[in-house]
Amino acid sequence: MRSVDPGTSYRSWREVARALIAEGTPPNEILWEADVGLFGPASPSALPSPHSFTVPKEFLELAENVACHHEPTRWALLYQLLWRITHGRERHLLAIASDAAVARARMLEKNVRREIHKMHAFVRFRLVEVAGDAANERERYVAWFEPDHFIVEAGTPFFRKRFANMDWSIFTPKGCAHWDGTSLTFTLGIAQNPIENADALEAAWRTYYRSIFNPARLKVKAMQAEMPKRYWKNLPEADLISELIGGSTERTSEMLATPLRPAKPQPKNAYLDRLKKL
Repeated sequence: MRSVDPGTSYRSWREVARALIAEGTPPNEILWEADVGLFGPASPSALPSPHSFTVPKEFLELAENVACHHEPTRWALLYQLLWRITHGRERHLLAIASDAAVARARMLEKNVRREIHKMHAFVRFRLVEVAGDAANERERYVAWFEPDHFIVEAGTPFFRKRFANMDWSIFTPKGCAHWDGTSLTFTLGIAQNPIENADALEAAWRTYYRSIFNPARLKVKAMQAEMPKRYWKNLPEADLISELIGGSTERTSEMLATPLRPAKPQPKNAYLDRLKKL
């Protein structure tokens, strides 16, 4: 029996699952992290390099939704389906609605889609005052939502399109999303609604500021020219600035030392291939 850590998202599970499929590890020989007891999780280095294989687009869409569900057995269920589609040669498995595993996955997918719809319908933004916003002449809106599933990343692009002209944050226990008019950033969830608590809201804002800090792009003189030190006293994240500047060199070195992931091959497109031959 092999213990495997699937990570916390569809992307992390996909990388692990691809490697296991390439190795030929059947579902009944895997304990996913939620099922690990006395066994320790397998280290990433113990996994083989994944080989390329194809699966129906319908499975990818299903897996992305099921991965957002809070059900601990979702990773094992998805791998079982993936194994049957690839090694079991059941390419049309998802068309069999009466199959128990397919029916289970469809139910989880339906729950997630319903939750995303609720998020779109029931999130309400409130204008709040964040120290320092007046100097930037930008208003900030916040909202609190309590989803049953991990849908924040899947659900927030809707708000980015609909409220692109304002800065906002959506806080939830299962992840937070922040839009600054340019980029959408995600941070860890928080246990309680911070909107009515100034200290909690400030702490959430500091977490966001730390998450978007990029040491490789740090230019202290340029930053001080745009944001003179006399304004720092009004910023909730100001006491982080010296710490982040001090550790920027070390963090940049760590980033440069991290090996690059191999580039994914360009997906095949029969229509574009025909155009190239004209």
